Amino acid sequence: MKISKKYCLNKFLIVALMVFILVIGLPFAYSQDKAPPTDKVPAITKPAVTKIDGAPVVLGDQTLFVIKVGVGSFSAEERSQAVTNRIETIAKDPTVPVSSLTVSQQLNTTNILSGDKVIFTVTNGDGKAAGKTTQELGDEYVKTISSNIINYRKDRSLKNILFGVIYTFIATIVLWIVFKILNQIFNRIFNWITNWHGHHIPAVSIQNFEILPASRITHILSSLVKAIRFVIVLGILYIYTPLVLSFFPWTRKISTNLLNYFFLALEGGVQGLIAYLPKLIALAIIIVCAYYLIKFIRPIFRELGNGSLSLPGFYPEWAEPTFKLALFLIVALALVVALPFLPGFGSPAFQGISVFLGILLSLGSSAAVANIVAGVILIYTRAFRIGDRIKINDAMGDIVEKTLFVTRIRTIKNVVITIPNGTVLTSQITNYSALAQDADYYLVLHSTVTLGYDVPWRKVHHVLTDAALATSHILKEPAPFILQTSLDDFYVSYEINAYTNQPAIMARIYSELHQNIQDKCNEADIEILSPHYSAIRDGNQITIPENYLPKDYQTPGFRFSPLKNLSNSTNGKDAETQPEPEIV
Repeated sequence: MKISKKYCLNKFLIVALMVFILVIGLPFAYSQDKAPPTDKVPAITKPAVTKIDGAPVVLGDQTLFVIKVGVGSFSAEERSQAVTNRIETIAKDPTVPVSSLTVSQQLNTTNILSGDKVIFTVTNGDGKAAGKTTQELGDEYVKTISSNIINYRKDRSLKNILFGVIYTFIATIVLWIVFKILNQIFNRIFNWITNWHGHHIPAVSIQNFEILPASRITHILSSLVKAIRFVIVLGILYIYTPLVLSFFPWTRKISTNLLNYFFLALEGGVQGLIAYLPKLIALAIIIVCAYYLIKFIRPIFRELGNGSLSLPGFYPEWAEPTFKLALFLIVALALVVALPFLPGFGSPAFQGISVFLGILLSLGSSAAVANIVAGVILIYTRAFRIGDRIKINDAMGDIVEKTLFVTRIRTIKNVVITIPNGTVLTSQITNYSALAQDADYYLVLHSTVTLGYDVPWRKVHHVLTDAALATSHILKEPAPFILQTSLDDFYVSYEINAYTNQPAIMARIYSELHQNIQDKCNEADIEILSPHYSAIRDGNQITIPENYLPKDYQTPGFRFSPLKNLSNSTNGKDAETQPEPEIV
């Protein structure tokens, strides 16, 4: 981009004007706090903020001298107030010349006069307190009063006030120019940040996991630049305000106090930082030691987790939670060691906050602590792992998340159930996946069928075994087996047991197994009867579905048997002579 000569010249003139105004204006502004030297009388002034042993005599915002002793019934404070009022009255009256201030020596005192009026009487006690004679002290006070009255009237002259207005106007223009330049600079910085988005400001990521997107980093940088701009503007305004206030005698004391507050705070901060340096170094050492200790143990637990490193009795799934526990213990120990070195440690406020937080934790975190302890116990007892099919009380499903506080289960209906670890620890946990992949301990699925005594048990065993082998995800080795679990009044209970290594779909396997049991029983002419069903075949439709029956199958009719040996006869004939009824 080509920059024109006119643009450069304008910038140079603006900068030169700012430097000229600051060089000319600042010394003049801050020189107002001191009386200008004259050929006749030197100025003797002290800042009003100086610590004084006695009662000061003040004119405007300047301390002239200090009265340390009282006279008779008048205290030092009463004497200083009276003298201050008299000097201020003379200073405000331009008709009273400064040359009218004289010293009159008496027998034991020295009077300071304005014409024929006594302003102040210097006693032997004042001389002893100052270590001088009353004559010397009176001459010194007259010079001080005269020089300060001259400065007082000069500061409040019309000419000086006009100059203050002019200087204020110039300072305001300079402030406006500075703000305009700052605005241009920061606008350019904001444009740079916007243009750098995605190019010079990439996203922060670990492998394929994005921790901070580029847009978020751009927003953080913009907020940081805005904060810097706010601090700079605040600092410039803090400089501008005392500068303008110093141009006028009525506000000069406020200006001095503002600057004193700033420098006192700055001085206190620097001194506090210097005094805190040993503790700060100790804190840095603690942080560095904790950081490198964590950095040292992290790869060890990583190797334990992926199996590259093994310890007897230590399982790989313990690596991550153990590292988190170790991290917590290291950070907690570092905090305990670092607390005495923190600013304000041992103060009542710090102790009060510590007690308050301790009470809150003790009252409100009992359940949370119990869940955390239960979570740690569940991790190291290896009751279940992520992905296991388990049953806790009435909740059955797959483990989707384990935390120190809760365990989350996704049921076969895709409903996520959150159970506090304290409840999990005190409940009976059934894990269907723990041994499902072990060839010696495959998961055994089982279901019970009740059949009548009229069905041969060997036939039932054969049919149920065929139904199990026809089911998907049922293993042929080890082979399914049948158990007759009970011989009841009306039926026999047969339990089919089959092996599978797919516990995650056990509900689907059960459903298919039951379907195959129905099909195989129907094919073998075995009726699956209700427990107390009474099988009267004559005149009843068989319970086997029609598609399994022969095409010429007919429902049997009812069979009637003749009644013999009746004691009564019918129509005078013996019952034995009655004809046998036909089968309908």
